[in-house]
Amino acid sequence: MMGKVRIRSLFGILLTAAISSAPASGQTWHDSRVSYRVANVDGVSIFYREAGPRDAPTVLLLHGFPSSSRMFEPLLKRLGDRYHLVAPDFPGFGHSDAPAPTSFSYTFDHIAAVTNRFVETLGLKSYVIYMQDYGGPVGFRVAMAHPERVNALIIQNAVAHEDGLGPLWKTRRAFWADRQANQAAVEQNLMSLQAAKQRHIGTSPNVESYDPDLWTDEYAFLSRPGQREIQSDLFYDYRTNVASYPRWQAWLQKTQPRTLVVWGRYDPSFLPAETDAYRRDLPKAEIHVLDAGHFALDEKPDEIAELIRGFLAAKNQ
Repeated sequence: MMGKVRIRSLFGILLTAAISSAPASGQTWHDSRVSYRVANVDGVSIFYREAGPRDAPTVLLLHGFPSSSRMFEPLLKRLGDRYHLVAPDFPGFGHSDAPAPTSFSYTFDHIAAVTNRFVETLGLKSYVIYMQDYGGPVGFRVAMAHPERVNALIIQNAVAHEDGLGPLWKTRRAFWADRQANQAAVEQNLMSLQAAKQRHIGTSPNVESYDPDLWTDEYAFLSRPGQREIQSDLFYDYRTNVASYPRWQAWLQKTQPRTLVVWGRYDPSFLPAETDAYRRDLPKAEIHVLDAGHFALDEKPDEIAELIRGFLAAKNQ
């Protein structure tokens, strides 16, 4: 009966099981209060989640596709006792405004510019940037626009080298070469229910450990009116990210920012080989490959939180 069908939330893209899990043996974390706020940035309503004291070191959490700041709930709850965490939804995602592509340019340059203005609206003067998936190309643009604000990088399944792009990118590259001819194929590759499921499970041998609500919620978000157009426009612009890889790599090599890399090895889109590429650019980076997928926070929230605590604590020594 339909009355028994339960979808937890249209935006419940990630982490339902992980959010409610208890800390692993030997680990402790403080269940911080999370606030849910809105900021007006150039006439666009940007929803964001915030936890922790505002006078504490700030971590700016930048989400991926097609998720939202919801994916960071485990970190907001686990790290808000010591750090100030801010996680915005990009325009077109989550609870932020999603203006039609006819009135808003869905490019990574534009999303990054809005994110920079969001940071300035909140008065954030310095921060660590956590970037996952789309948060990578946004985060690199944000960092390079104002490197003086960046204290460190935390990179989780976000690519800055060709090394990390797996076989799924063949269809995606064809889309960039001929958008009209490959529109249907890329929608199947990125926006179908099957694609949503694959994004979460990837090559994991532990399929039974994944909550199906993760991808059904994600697909529900992608099925909202206007989302196909928004996400198609933004993904068509993804080709500019690949073209920017050499510039991002040169920036990493020159500036050597303190960096923590955390990678889910079962990711079907972004391969673990990317961690070796980061190591080439950042020989002093702290790198961990976990038994997890593209959305590693789904499966390893305690482990990732402890890695971040250790990394950020060492920074302050």
